Amino acid sequence: MKYTTLLLILFLGLTSCKSTKNVTGDVAIKELSARKVAKKHIATNFDKKTVDARLKVNYKNNKESLGFSVRMKIKKDEVIWLKGTKIISIFKAKITPTKVQFYSPYEKSYFDGDFMMLKKLLGTDINFKQLQSMLLGEALMDVKSERQEVQIQEKSYQLSPKKQPTLFDLFFYVNPKHFKLNKQLIVNSLKDQRLDISYPKYHKKNTTFFPEKINIRAKEKNKFTIIDITTRSVEYDTKLNVSFNIPNGYKEIQL
Repeated sequence: MKYTTLLLILFLGLTSCKSTKNVTGDVAIKELSARKVAKKHIATNFDKKTVDARLKVNYKNNKESLGFSVRMKIKKDEVIWLKGTKIISIFKAKITPTKVQFYSPYEKSYFDGDFMMLKKLLGTDINFKQLQSMLLGEALMDVKSERQEVQIQEKSYQLSPKKQPTLFDLFFYVNPKHFKLNKQLIVNSLKDQRLDISYPKYHKKNTTFFPEKINIRAKEKNKFTIIDITTRSVEYDTKLNVSFNIPNGYKEIQL
């Protein structure tokens, strides 16, 4: 069993649009320019220095299905520290902008290297900032870097690059009330690949939003991965111990 957390690669930006009102179901959504939506989303970016969260994770793919608890500590822009338990400790991981370290007491194995480990586990390229953004409910790429189109879809502002990347299509669904993400989506029709990351609920403390639930659905031809994450508790700006030492005698994971 190999565990770590989550996925992605994206490119985004901004453009302009008309402003009226659109009714989606029973919710009236005011039409805004893509520039305005992007700006409002960026304004909600997480502004605390640390996160200390306890999570419940359910994981399923073609071969296995399991549930476990995760202690997650984040020093923003510095380190993501993870410990997974299922009665006993089953993995620990430490991820920095330059390195991925991981070991499993269950398998007596370890990895100490670059982000190829996450690419192998998640099936796509990902860097530290993208992983951090995904866990915080933020767009995985700078939504000001390219011109965008905006539509009102699924009770959300849907942002997408005016010129989509060659290999896949990208979509961000922004909540019209608090402007955090409802969903992020990547589609590669040629390879029959699709990745959905949805945020059905957020925890709000004062003006800070943190994902209370993250649902991940990854599909590639006949393969699938489902990861559901529920936040049991979360604290901000506390002193964190993120020490990490790989035990002696473990077998190195070869990619």
